[in-house]
Amino acid sequence: MSKGVLIIGAGGVGHVVAHKCAQMAEVMGDIHLASRTKSKCDAIAADVLAREGVSITTHEVDADDVDATVALLREVQPALLLNVALPYQDLPLMEACLQAGCHYLDTANYEPRDVAKFEYSWQWAYQERFQEAGLYALLGSGFDPGVTNVYTAWALKHHFDEIELLDIIDVNGGDHGQAFATNFNPEINIREVTASCRHWENGAFRETAPMSLHRSFTCPKNVGTYEIYRMYHEEMESLVKHIPTIRRAQFWMSFSPSYLSHLRALQDVGMTRIDPILYKGVEIVPLQFLKAVLPNPGDLGKTTRGRTCIGCVIQGKKDGRYKAVYIYNICDHEACFREVGSQAVSYTTGVPAAIGASLILSGAWNGKGVFNMEQNDPDPFMDALNRHGLPWQCMELTREQAENLCVGDTPKPV
Repeated sequence: MSKGVLIIGAGGVGHVVAHKCAQMAEVMGDIHLASRTKSKCDAIAADVLAREGVSITTHEVDADDVDATVALLREVQPALLLNVALPYQDLPLMEACLQAGCHYLDTANYEPRDVAKFEYSWQWAYQERFQEAGLYALLGSGFDPGVTNVYTAWALKHHFDEIELLDIIDVNGGDHGQAFATNFNPEINIREVTASCRHWENGAFRETAPMSLHRSFTCPKNVGTYEIYRMYHEEMESLVKHIPTIRRAQFWMSFSPSYLSHLRALQDVGMTRIDPILYKGVEIVPLQFLKAVLPNPGDLGKTTRGRTCIGCVIQGKKDGRYKAVYIYNICDHEACFREVGSQAVSYTTGVPAAIGASLILSGAWNGKGVFNMEQNDPDPFMDALNRHGLPWQCMELTREQAENLCVGDTPKPV
């Protein structure tokens, strides 16, 4: 199937995606990389050539401009557009794919620029148009969303008759040495963590104050014990739709006391606002200004030490009896930097994006319409994770361990 891939986005994740696509060049075919700033693409292409020995063609494009993207797609004629630009640009890029007759993949769902709200409704609305065009759109092929969706689907296929309780836990045990920095795009990160929390319970999403519920979580393999906070994340929306037996779904993420104290101070002084203010006769958005002065997440790999631990605690029934498993990956920041020159947060998003692209281009995942990750056969994706740098483990839990999120090093492999 492959006629090549066009990657749009040259940030930290785009850097990883370009390297991993080059490592899968036999499946990807011709690899193109485009962003608003071509020099960023050129720098990534030079690094890929030096590390992987694979040439990437670079382009300049404004991902907000549908006509410009359509023109580039018609010039390059890839089979797939791999979107690792900003979530604001999902809809223009999906529109461009429809006009140019190209398959589509992204890593995060759409959110409007002027409202800190993200949900799948805008992209699910493209279902009939992609079906009629005979095109395949894959949403959320990152880690969370992405791998966590596939973990859940794989568990349902191999370990459960029905899933009832789902806890997705994202721990970053890395230390970048900065007083305050975000591990991915600061604007998107801060909008996400300051939004109201929503979790799924008994048939509806329940809303609570941001970061209002937290608990300690001990990761396996001596990664450490961290404070995790409940917050909203988009994969819950698609998982409870496609796996309707789920009675409760929660997402948890770790934050250090230093990060939270800095964030509270920035909120208190208005620096996280997304509405424009007038400054010396010019309108600026405080959060966008803050993004400009914070460290570039793409530069953090040089100094980041430690490991990430991301996974799913899943409870349900098998043959009428209670069962619980924990499926997880541990990723080392320094190992990621040695391989592709990026820290583990970019790596854990970029690798699944490249894997998703490889499955589409090889024909292993296919269809007509708009798909979330859990709607596909999880087995080839799970196999590819082990081969391309994100090996996973599945551990059986007792009821007490699962209900209290007490994982540590005590579970047994299944």
